[in-house]
Amino acid sequence: MTAERNPKDSMKSTWRQQARSEWTLAHWFYELLGIHPEHLDANVPVHVKEDAVPYVPDWSMHRWVLTHSVIPIILQHAYVQYTGHNIGAIGAFILYSIAFKAIAIHELHVLRRLGHTYGFLDGDKHARDGVPDIGVAKVVRSLLSTSTFRPMFTVFFAYRTAQAPSSMSFAWLPLEIGLYGIILDFWFYWYHRVMHDFDGLWKYHRTHHLTKHPNPLLTLYADTEQEFFDIAGIPMMTFFTMKFMGMPMGFYEWWICHQYVVFAELAGHSGLRVHASPPSTLSWLLRWFDAELVIEDHDLHHRKGWKKSHNYGKQTRLWDRVFGTCCDRIESVQGNVDYVNQSPMPLY
Repeated sequence: MTAERNPKDSMKSTWRQQARSEWTLAHWFYELLGIHPEHLDANVPVHVKEDAVPYVPDWSMHRWVLTHSVIPIILQHAYVQYTGHNIGAIGAFILYSIAFKAIAIHELHVLRRLGHTYGFLDGDKHARDGVPDIGVAKVVRSLLSTSTFRPMFTVFFAYRTAQAPSSMSFAWLPLEIGLYGIILDFWFYWYHRVMHDFDGLWKYHRTHHLTKHPNPLLTLYADTEQEFFDIAGIPMMTFFTMKFMGMPMGFYEWWICHQYVVFAELAGHSGLRVHASPPSTLSWLLRWFDAELVIEDHDLHHRKGWKKSHNYGKQTRLWDRVFGTCCDRIESVQGNVDYVNQSPMPLY
């Protein structure tokens, strides 16, 4: 006799077909913000594994991240120029918290549009998982926690009222962007791997692996203990490592580095059937070592991994290469990628 499945482990997602009179405020959260990963009334292309995979060039993703991340910095700079003084810590938290949320919502809109254009990985076998009926409110809390506490910690540890946006270390910024993703991924790799390897920690991570075909809203679908390290622990460890190495890592640089990471986290859980790597100023070096990450890598981590897994990195494959935990790709193999007819990341 097989053990009965815990109802809390259900990934059944039927709430969008239910009468809206049965919806709670959490259900309306998705609807009013328009952040559903797919339109129910629009087709999603389905491809067999051998179909060519569109290539998303790095420059288009750098353009996306940098254009959006500088908006609150420009607004703050304009305020300083107009008033002659900087905003305080509370004002900075409000500004960058709102910006964090708005940028993430916009990325979710763009990723959905791309899904209806290019389809999803493993789409010939399984559709993307939706937000589960049992987890509607939980996902809302995760999204709000991430978009609130990350800016809060950034302000607390790095914001200085005496330092206006013009104080940003522009000369260091390209190196900081590249190193931040690699160093963050080192800490994330080991934190992630030990959660898979040890039963005492796996119990906090298994909820995240209930989805085998995730969507961006499930990026932080996890137990509270994991959410704490994802939201604050790993970014703070990375920040202090960068400071220890002598990087300036002021508030504004850290904000931009955060935006690169958030962009990659949402895209990495989208399952989009495109060949796209998290943008990095050190992508050329990662490719030299065959250590760049693509969307399929983390998708395979969910689809084929459980207690013992592979592809533990979420920004690169560098540490998976170093420690021997890479998994072969299926659709995003070199001979299957369409580098000629490129598909840039749309800015809007």
